[in-house]
Amino acid sequence: MVHGYKGVKFQNWARTYGCYPEMYYQPTSVEEIREVLALARQQNKRVKVVGGGHSPSDIACTDGFMIHMGKMNRVLKVDMEKKQVTVEAGILLADLHPQLDKHGLALSKRGWDVSEKAPENLGAVSDVTAAGVIGSGTHNTGIKHGILATQVVALTLLTADGTILLCSESSNAEVFQAARVHLGSLGVVLTITLQCVPQFYLQETSFPSTLTEVLDNLDSHLKKSEYFRFLWFPHSENVSVIYQDHTNKPPSSSANWFWDYAVGFYLLEFLLWISTFLPGLVGWINRFFFWLLFNGKKENCNRSHKIFTYECRFKQHVQDWAIPREKTKEALLELKAMLEAHPKVVAHYPVEVRFTRGDDILLSPCFQRDSCYMNIIMYRPYGKDVPRLDYWLAYETIMKKVGGRPHWAKAHNCTRKDFEKMYPAFPKFCAIREKLDPSGMFLNAYLEKVFY
Repeated sequence: MVHGYKGVKFQNWARTYGCYPEMYYQPTSVEEIREVLALARQQNKRVKVVGGGHSPSDIACTDGFMIHMGKMNRVLKVDMEKKQVTVEAGILLADLHPQLDKHGLALSKRGWDVSEKAPENLGAVSDVTAAGVIGSGTHNTGIKHGILATQVVALTLLTADGTILLCSESSNAEVFQAARVHLGSLGVVLTITLQCVPQFYLQETSFPSTLTEVLDNLDSHLKKSEYFRFLWFPHSENVSVIYQDHTNKPPSSSANWFWDYAVGFYLLEFLLWISTFLPGLVGWINRFFFWLLFNGKKENCNRSHKIFTYECRFKQHVQDWAIPREKTKEALLELKAMLEAHPKVVAHYPVEVRFTRGDDILLSPCFQRDSCYMNIIMYRPYGKDVPRLDYWLAYETIMKKVGGRPHWAKAHNCTRKDFEKMYPAFPKFCAIREKLDPSGMFLNAYLEKVFY
């Protein structure tokens, strides 16, 4: 008999969203999950499955039953011939990487997000679960690489009525096309089979540039480096260009505790806190930190997942939309012009710009088009909220104008009407969802905005 807990408070990593589920479960087997679903059917309760709780939105919140998958976190099978790994849905990427290292494998960059890379595409944060990363459409960068979900070759899904579906390109293919970016709306993902690649090393090179230079030579940067991204420092022309490419060089690092933490974390947080009283300081902070930390060339070499993954230092609000790749210049210049025209609107650094290959997953933000992801951020120094509404709304307006689609895990103000315009396959996904979950067991407030 599965044991549930009352009175548990769920909070996401950034502490920007939270909820009090009526019951909180940590199942250790498929049978225990089945029991929870049977109970939910009997009592007409809704169910929400959570993983690492990293999503900076309310996508994981519920006042019904919450299933935390943390105890279903094993590697089930490694197929060395096909270079594929089958894992339970609750495994953290941070725990999967060392297991793959043992077998000389790495997550491939065929997909990308949250520590993403392409057929060697990981994602950027590793304390996230396999099912959460694919379900929210997590990505990394590399125009030849898709989001992380494109690396999924098979998955098993437990639906609302207790049926287990094995999904792949050859079995339940339509469900598979939907379930790779599932939003937690189709059922409980139990296992995932990921395509890997042989273990590889990356060299990361970062160097200073300007927004004009990068935008004028975007195609050349994309050709020059397999995993290219750049950081723009709002209220300035400053850009840090980051190239990541395969290498045979031994591991090396330019990391330094004093600069990375004492300055890049503690001093920055303190100055951002002061800027909540003196907002005019933000532009100076952005320029000062660029000069301090990003004004020279840096090189690091390491295993792919160690280069792909980076720390989200302190609590933050973020938005991240995917726009058609060819709209990159127009959108960024418009964002810059908006900030120049409204000096009272402040924007923390960086605006992170990444690139991802198009795919055929129904609700992938990169559906049928190569995309540019433009991630904006407002930190919460010492947990203090900084006014961001004007910046947020101006950014969303620009993103919608250029045909953008929001990252599913991150906060946005879009509704079903917006998604019907953004996603050609939206009706198809809805039909699959309604068939698999006719009573809406897996819905919550976030998903109601999406589907109703």
